[in-house]
Amino acid sequence: MGENTLTATGETFTELINGDKPVPVDFWAEWCGPCKAIGPALEEIAGEHQSIDIAKLNVDEHPDTARNFEVMSIPTMIVFQDGVEKKRIVGARPKQAILEELSEFL
Repeated sequence: MGENTLTATGETFTELINGDKPVPVDFWAEWCGPCKAIGPALEEIAGEHQSIDIAKLNVDEHPDTARNFEVMSIPTMIVFQDGVEKKRIVGARPKQAILEELSEFL
């Protein structure tokens, strides 16, 4: 992963989402084909936009965190800032569509 792509765990999640900088969190799983399909696009976006860090949280390894944020399907990306959910993007999208969804945070 790139330097702007972080691995979130149950232990680090709260710290990651409570910063003043927007943090999109990609809720994903190893077995999820669409999750794997958007992975490279998220890496590119993180590398191209230093204003944000993208965190990835494996829902199989951290089911309680996913459940706490009512993640019912994956991939789901939730943008947090100051500990508050600012935007939710459900489903796989091409890179350009993800950029459009995140444009207000870039």
